Amino acid sequence: QVQLVESGGGLVQPGGSLRLSCAASGSIRWINAMGWYRQAPGQQRELVAVIPSGGSTKYADSVKGRFTISRDNAKNTVYLQMNSLKPEDTAVYYCNAEILLILRVLPQDYWGQGTQVTVSS
Repeated sequence: QVQLVESGGGLVQPGGSLRLSCAASGSIRWINAMGWYRQAPGQQRELVAVIPSGGSTKYADSVKGRFTISRDNAKNTVYLQMNSLKPEDTAVYYCNAEILLILRVLPQDYWGQGTQVTVSS
C-alpha cells in the first residue's frame, strides 16, 4: 500500500557530496515525520536526521553542520544533502516515514529498501 523509494547513493571520495532522495507513494492521507537512518556493517541502525511535518529538524551529532535534511510535502519526498563526507559515513542509508493511510485511524512507520553510500579514496 505504501512504497518508499530511495535514490542517490553511490561511491564518493572523502570531502565529496551526495544527495539522497526518498519518495513515498500509495494511499497516503498525510505524512508526519520523515527521516534518514544508517547502518554500517556490524553496527546498529542509527538516526541520522529527522524532519517533522512542523517544527525543528534533528541531527545526529556526528553529521551536524555537514548534512541537511529537507522535504517537499507536495511530492511526499524527503532529501538528505550530505557534504564533507567522511569514510565513517559509509553505510546503508534508510528512509523512514510515519504515514497515515486513507481509511486508517493510526499512522504507521514505513521503511525504504536502503541505498548504499561508500566514502573512499
